[in-house]
Amino acid sequence: MDRLLYVSTVGLSNIDQAQAARAHNLANVSTTGFRGDLARVMATEVTGDGYQARVYGVNQHSGVDMSQGAMSETGRNLDIAINGEGLISIALPDGQQGYTRNGALQIDALGRLLSADGYEVIGQGGPIALPPLETIVIGSDGTITVRPEGQGADSLVQIDQLKLVNPPAESLRKHATGHLVLNDGSEAQTDVNVSVTSGFLESSNVNAVNELTEILSLSRQYELEVRMMRMAEENDESASQLLRIN
Repeated sequence: MDRLLYVSTVGLSNIDQAQAARAHNLANVSTTGFRGDLARVMATEVTGDGYQARVYGVNQHSGVDMSQGAMSETGRNLDIAINGEGLISIALPDGQQGYTRNGALQIDALGRLLSADGYEVIGQGGPIALPPLETIVIGSDGTITVRPEGQGADSLVQIDQLKLVNPPAESLRKHATGHLVLNDGSEAQTDVNVSVTSGFLESSNVNAVNELTEILSLSRQYELEVRMMRMAEENDESASQLLRIN
């Protein structure tokens, strides 16, 4: 009975974690550039005395769904969407280099180019700082060109170039801030093949219908695990009664 209870308890724990991932995805269905979490479970043999005939699920490091989201036009010069695969590099508070698909960029009072949630955007020489400007243009290769304040239309200056990267999806994980980082803590190298489109934003790649369907399926699995635990309890009580009769 203890073995059945143990396997059922492990199942409940994994279902709880999968439900949390699905709920998190659903909560970010309208978040610009959000990448959905994938719940992964590995079948592992139960070791110990006796014949090795049982397996249980062990929750693994959740993967990230890197599929493309829908693109919508905004017409704003500081909005960019990545074409196909790739990520925008940003500086996280703990010193790590993070990566995002949310291209709703902004400029603060100090002239720093920031991500939508206020983190410094990384260029080829580090965090990008801009002079007072009249207009800004971000090219398809991430090149940032501005017309300085008080200058004529022909006085364009190239300031920097966004650090656009494209590390393998399996090398990425979610940081505590919700952004992507490399598993080993290193920094991804610039990929010249990554391009962006100015004046567009990419929506979340979460499909609300699929997430709701998965949540319902997980709920049914949870109920099954609970029934198994009740069955183990009933079997234990029946066995105890037999022992008392004998």
